[in-house]
Amino acid sequence: MKKIFLCGALLGGALLANAQNTINVLNIKSAKDLRGFFAWTGKDMPFISGHRGGVNKGFPENSIEAFENTLRHTPATFEIDPRLTKDSAIVLMHDATLERTTTGKGKVGDYTLAELKQLYLKDVEGKVTSFRIPTLEEAIRWAKGKTVLILDKKDVPFEMTAAIIKKHKAESHVMVTVHSAKEAKWYHDRNPEIVFEAFVKTQQALEEYEAANIPWTHIMAYVGPDNKPELAPLYANLNKRGVMCMISTAPTYDKLPGAEERAAAYRSIIEKGASLIEADRSIEAADAIASLVPAESPKKKFFGKKAIK
Repeated sequence: MKKIFLCGALLGGALLANAQNTINVLNIKSAKDLRGFFAWTGKDMPFISGHRGGVNKGFPENSIEAFENTLRHTPATFEIDPRLTKDSAIVLMHDATLERTTTGKGKVGDYTLAELKQLYLKDVEGKVTSFRIPTLEEAIRWAKGKTVLILDKKDVPFEMTAAIIKKHKAESHVMVTVHSAKEAKWYHDRNPEIVFEAFVKTQQALEEYEAANIPWTHIMAYVGPDNKPELAPLYANLNKRGVMCMISTAPTYDKLPGAEERAAAYRSIIEKGASLIEADRSIEAADAIASLVPAESPKKKFFGKKAIK
């Protein structure tokens, strides 16, 4: 009996260890795959984009550790925030200052990369962790074969953003946030492989992207933070063009006080027509919409699992 119990315990421990060493991944190998992943079909797999990399207890925002923690629970893309250091390196940091998310003080741009690498990151509760500030290059290298990074617009010049994507041949797993058709055209004219998270909050904005000849195959549309009925015609017009739509819950529904209330809000977003949710509460939001994932979808081929060390 003791031997059986011991064997069972060892097997259980091995299975647990195996589960902990497995992450959800997006099987996207090329820019063409990425465009296919974001093409609206009407039978898509709803999923989560982690705002600032996902904001979960013990795992600081904009950290590789936060990305990996989210992927242990759910497939996801990640919206991240590149900022320039004093010596023109690019690190991940939402705020222009260091106090809220690190053990440092002052402006990010007043420190060299080497100086910033001496600091520790804080989690959502302000607790200091053992994690360090990552560079954008570190994140890009880590993300390949695992997920998609969406670069928000902070203080990094467009030229530097375009250059780092080209340097790493990262068009398959790095997207750029653009706030207007003019910004999208700047990137598209220089690198027609780049895919965008584009602000398309109105019919007028839709028409501006169309007039600028930005291919709809290269756009995933951010339609705003509110799940409002007025979005229905915009969803229809974007879906007709093969475009997925996203709502960001970070400034709205993520802040609701109750877990059940938040879960209902996340589900309603997908039920009303959005294809994905950008959430601070990446794991919680993914759990809430899991029941809405269809049993069959042409997008299943993009979702998989991978063992990590």
